[in-house]
Amino acid sequence: MSATDPVNPPGEPAPELLEGRLWVDGCFDFFHHGHAGAVVQARQLGDELYVGVHSDEAILENKGPTVMNLKERLMATDACRWVTKSIANAPYVTQLEWISHYGCKYVVHGDDITSDSSGEDCYRFVKAADRFKVVKRTPSISTTDLVGRMLLCTRGHFIKSLQKTLAGLEGPGTEEERKKEGEAMKERIRLYATDETAKQPGVEVWFWSEENGFNKLFGGIGPRIGQRVVYVDGGFDLFSSGHIEFLRMVVEAEEELARTDGWYSEQNVNERKGKGEDYGPVFVVAGVHDDSVINKWKGVNYPIMNIYERGLCVLQCKYVNAVIFGAPFEPTKSYLTKFPWSTPDAVYHGPTSFMPSTKDVYAAPKEMGIYREIGHHEFENVNAGTIVQRIMKSRDLYEARQKAKGMKADIEAAHKERELLEEEQRKEAKLQK
Repeated sequence: MSATDPVNPPGEPAPELLEGRLWVDGCFDFFHHGHAGAVVQARQLGDELYVGVHSDEAILENKGPTVMNLKERLMATDACRWVTKSIANAPYVTQLEWISHYGCKYVVHGDDITSDSSGEDCYRFVKAADRFKVVKRTPSISTTDLVGRMLLCTRGHFIKSLQKTLAGLEGPGTEEERKKEGEAMKERIRLYATDETAKQPGVEVWFWSEENGFNKLFGGIGPRIGQRVVYVDGGFDLFSSGHIEFLRMVVEAEEELARTDGWYSEQNVNERKGKGEDYGPVFVVAGVHDDSVINKWKGVNYPIMNIYERGLCVLQCKYVNAVIFGAPFEPTKSYLTKFPWSTPDAVYHGPTSFMPSTKDVYAAPKEMGIYREIGHHEFENVNAGTIVQRIMKSRDLYEARQKAKGMKADIEAAHKERELLEEEQRKEAKLQK
């Protein structure tokens, strides 16, 4: 264990190990779609998913400084649709005592190696106990990649048209390569739009453009009887605590409104249960702006994440029921009244604006009487800009982290090669018997 890890897991131990209760752990630094990819695949393997989140100190000792603190990182895992429970201060090297304490029989991780400060495999103990399951690592994304984009101010990740990219009409490579990549991206969107079981359709996914209006990509559960449809929009770049708290407060505001209208009365609850299952009073639609829209207002190399990456982050959030890719910067009356569901009952906006504008972009919902503002909160100033500032403030530390990551990769590759060799030797020994 790391010197900074707690010795014993907190809380009462689970009475038994459950086959369907799985464990994943990690840093989850500005929770991106690579993290969500591991989480959703793990959730598909069982019925419950416990997520261990390492402390700031343990990560500093083994990997380098975090960008987001433990509280912010726990907010991100708690907000993920497929997470049953988040566990703070999980040891950096996964311990059998910890996962057993919470009743998790198996640990799930990607097919890459994660090593501690000495270069040893963080999952060596659970692997030795045959309590380890492997899922595919999400390609082309990691916290290290994103930090690199910030430090180098690259713009090669931008997507001109996501709809055309998914159709294989845009992007690098040959026509065949573009089609293959487009299909893989579309499948990932479908996966991230699943419900809390990670097995059934959950979130609706739409495109919008000035030329073609609304076009559905994937269906979902849709608004249920009595639910209010509300709209939020933004860049959602480096999806983090500011975005998550805003979305949580939108749902909370709607729940308070529903409470005064009797939504939670015993009679109404029983009536909904009698027709299947109970559900919340709000259907949240999130509009995600194109890369070009954000770059027009923010310049430099914003957004740090392209529209596909940002959309995946929004899709996995449990406070969101539908996503519109390519949403306009200004939600006009024409746009809002042509919604696939109905004109929204409310359009919510937060207390701050990351993308400044010389005009009131929410003039239409104000005139329609549906504009609502969420009040101030602890994380209102956490956005892509402030995250970049955090990194630039300690640029030397993060550049050292990037370099150390490269050195660790060599060590991890050597361990991987050794594991493969040992596996081959085991197979040969079995054949000889």
